[in-house]
Amino acid sequence: MSTPDDGPPPSAPKQAGSGPADPGPADPGPVRRERLLLAAALAEAGPEATTECAGWDARDLAAHLVVREGRPDAAPGILLPPLAFYTERVRRRTARAVPFERLVERFAQGPPKFSPYALPGVDKNANAVEFFVHHEDVRRARPDWEPRDISPELEELLWRRIKIARFVLRKVQVEVTFVRPDGRAARVSGGGRGAVRVHGPVGELVLWALGRRDVAKVRLTGATDAVKTLTETGWSL
Repeated sequence: MSTPDDGPPPSAPKQAGSGPADPGPADPGPVRRERLLLAAALAEAGPEATTECAGWDARDLAAHLVVREGRPDAAPGILLPPLAFYTERVRRRTARAVPFERLVERFAQGPPKFSPYALPGVDKNANAVEFFVHHEDVRRARPDWEPRDISPELEELLWRRIKIARFVLRKVQVEVTFVRPDGRAARVSGGGRGAVRVHGPVGELVLWALGRRDVAKVRLTGATDAVKTLTETGWSL
């Protein structure tokens, strides 16, 4: 059973006592829709809910999302290990100082005008994977979760960004090829110790590549030794 990703997107969460939430445009597009769905999932889960983002509860994740878009000085540490200490310090401070409901509201409203993420085109290119994966981090940490269908538009955006797996899997010693249900394939790792094909819907392939292997619904095929090497290799982003 799956939950279709259709129907009107949820309105942005709002603080108690504030005015009506801005419902946004009638057709917000796949990335804006995923932002609102993620905000709604965080609000429903509550600040102390566990997530599939290792070591983070919902409050930690909400603070990360706000810092990522609203603190350009701290953003480089998300990908650059030497700067990670500063990013984490800003994130922790934000999580302590800003009420959870306000964090969720800030995220739902979108990036500040001064943010690089507010530039035309950046949202689609930089946020589709981010919001989809973190939405599933919240959903799949709950005991009653089930896979959901995603829109063709979001699926195509995720597939176009699947090359991020080349960076994540750069130390994997086997050749890895992703295979969609429609047969389209993409090689994302060129290691020389055998070859493994990872089969699944695009969303599941993205989750698997970004370290959510315990909850991603994929199937591995290939020589036994190659599959064993791949499954015993650790990676994350």
